[in-house]
Amino acid sequence: MTTLIIGANGQIGRQLCELAEQAGEPIRAMIRDPGQQSWFQERDIDTVIADLEGDLEHAFDGCDQVVFTAGSGPHTGPDKTLLIDLHGAIRAAALASEKGVSRFLMVSAMRAENPLDAPEKLRPYMAAKFAADAYLRLAGVPHVILKPGRLTDEPATQRVATSLEEAGGNNEASRANVAHALLHLIQARELVDREFVLLDGQRDMAEALR
Repeated sequence: MTTLIIGANGQIGRQLCELAEQAGEPIRAMIRDPGQQSWFQERDIDTVIADLEGDLEHAFDGCDQVVFTAGSGPHTGPDKTLLIDLHGAIRAAALASEKGVSRFLMVSAMRAENPLDAPEKLRPYMAAKFAADAYLRLAGVPHVILKPGRLTDEPATQRVATSLEEAGGNNEASRANVAHALLHLIQARELVDREFVLLDGQRDMAEALR
């Protein structure tokens, strides 16, 4: 019952891996550079070297669940957005379907369903998320799509909202709260074919994500 974390070396991924290890949740951290391995080894977190732009299939061996929290990052161009956020996510969802994993947990973005409503510089990213989410819905693998708002580095509160209205118009979600939400979803295996907006708020996380 091991969960593969794709994007484990990212800002959300590292926090999620630490939380999962502390909770005794079996995970495998997928990283693309052996130089990233020491951080995980120091925390007794299992790793696998694989690349969303290259060899990937072996990372799924022995895993029954997948979290996709990889991203091209704000300092790359539309080319990496296409290769990571779009094609990488689609490749991962296709492999999950092919290998019969029990669930695929996708980190998307709030309002990804309306890419042209986003600020101009974010439209390629939102379009990639829109298409990857659409593919996942049709891929035949049970899934949960988590849609955080604008990400911040604020500390975890584990108090959230699942709509902009409930959040009082605040469109932010801390990366720490996203990591806690992903751990909750990893453990809440009864949740399938669900989609959640995630914002910082006042509601207990377990009550909100059910």
